[in-house]
Amino acid sequence: MKPVRLLIIDDSALVRRILQEGLSQDPEIEIIGVANDPYAARDILVRERPDVVTLDIEMPKMDGVTFLKKYMAVLPTPTIILSSLTQAGKKITIEALEAGAVYVVAKPVVGLSDQLPEMLGELREKIKQAALIHVAQYARKVQNQPMKPAPIETRKAFEESTDQVLALGASTGGVEALARILPLFPAASPGIVIVEHMPSGFTASFAERLNHLSQVRVKEAEDGDRIRPGLALLAPGGEQHLTVKRSGGQYLVKLVPGEKVSGHRPSVDVCFESLAREVGKNTAAVLMTGMGGDGAQGLLKIRLAGGRTFAQNAETCVIYGMPEVAMRLGAAEKAIPLMEIPNTLLAALR
Repeated sequence: MKPVRLLIIDDSALVRRILQEGLSQDPEIEIIGVANDPYAARDILVRERPDVVTLDIEMPKMDGVTFLKKYMAVLPTPTIILSSLTQAGKKITIEALEAGAVYVVAKPVVGLSDQLPEMLGELREKIKQAALIHVAQYARKVQNQPMKPAPIETRKAFEESTDQVLALGASTGGVEALARILPLFPAASPGIVIVEHMPSGFTASFAERLNHLSQVRVKEAEDGDRIRPGLALLAPGGEQHLTVKRSGGQYLVKLVPGEKVSGHRPSVDVCFESLAREVGKNTAAVLMTGMGGDGAQGLLKIRLAGGRTFAQNAETCVIYGMPEVAMRLGAAEKAIPLMEIPNTLLAALR
């Protein structure tokens, strides 16, 4: 198997050196170029056509998001964002993921040396995964999709009900996908819980972004939050699992510590399994774009409990991993295009 050909773009000479030395030790990764700004990177992109790019987004001359949008339009390349945890860094990272970046890896906040091995280990794994994602094919498919689905009907019953829950699980490509479909849910939608695989520190900014776009209120979930109509709760990234617990006539979010499940924390499987147990037939869930199989077993448990279950179809996924596993297991009733997800979930609970 040929090594993944990597281009590193970062304005810090120290970071470039650390990445070069740390990543070049992996025989499955070949560094074919380094650049300190987008202008130098552009020439390497055209000349070398790397398999994967790591991109710093806070750079002089041209920010990383602007550059990402430019080259994804003509030379689409799987891109991993290296982002700081500053407030500005979080917001621009979300923009980059919506613009087509496939992963984000957080730069250590204090003392690069302490957290360096963990960061480099995560980055090596993400680079190899990113090389498997066909972003050019995805871009063509998305361009051919209708931007607006059929109008979503609302019912007063949704406003009055507290015992119905919509659930969305996603990973690679999920940021862009959620930003497209969540604004389509009407303000009177049943309560929504969302698990998107993201590192710690970024989900609050992503929730703010979705809240700005959407008719429903969107917030990063906190322990004890009530799941109620008109509210979407996004699982916090990195540290805990999001579960749902029935309390009398209400459903509450419980954030619980624990090891990674199906390779992730938060895990879609953990969330979906709690919904199967606590909400059962009053759940409508969808497993969306992402690598691996997280969420497929949980989706199956929802279906066995009498809930309604769906998977995003291959044609509209950035990577058809999690939904494919769900379809193979018989966990999903059917596969549906991205833009049909809101209507399908709402109709399933009527």
